[in-house]
Amino acid sequence: MKKINKTYVLLVSILLIASTSANAQISKAEIIATGLTCSMCSNAINKQLKSLADVESVAIDLNTNTFTVSLKKNNTLSPLIFKENIEKAGFFIGSLVLTTTAETLSKKQYINVNNSKSGNTIVQIQIVDKGYVTDKEFKKLSKSFKNIATYASNNENDFHYKMLN
Repeated sequence: MKKINKTYVLLVSILLIASTSANAQISKAEIIATGLTCSMCSNAINKQLKSLADVESVAIDLNTNTFTVSLKKNNTLSPLIFKENIEKAGFFIGSLVLTTTAETLSKKQYINVNNSKSGNTIVQIQIVDKGYVTDKEFKKLSKSFKNIATYASNNENDFHYKMLN
């Protein structure tokens, strides 16, 4: 019985370590929100983003509706967390640009749609899935990426990206 418990604990520990490192190392997120009409709207998004434990700071540009989110090192956030929190505040993402490590992009849930590579260890990417770009942009991108089977499937755990640098 004790051997089974030790094996079980070891297996669970390994799985937890593997799952927490799967989304690690996003250092910054630049979010352009849509649907904002006043400073109270931006305040609602600001509160949602600051409520995340791994958020270090949030800077707001009201002229462009851009929220620049600086994250703590070794965080476990994924793009989905940002989408959910913006939508929880009652708004949508028009653009999501992440500053992350090249290592993070080697995880299977990150799919490069323009096949460009960067020799940098720190890279900037734009998430181009439905819910991370405007509806108009998504329709345009759907035509461009129609040969990428995973893009059409709209799996919330897949993150299709364009390399920006």
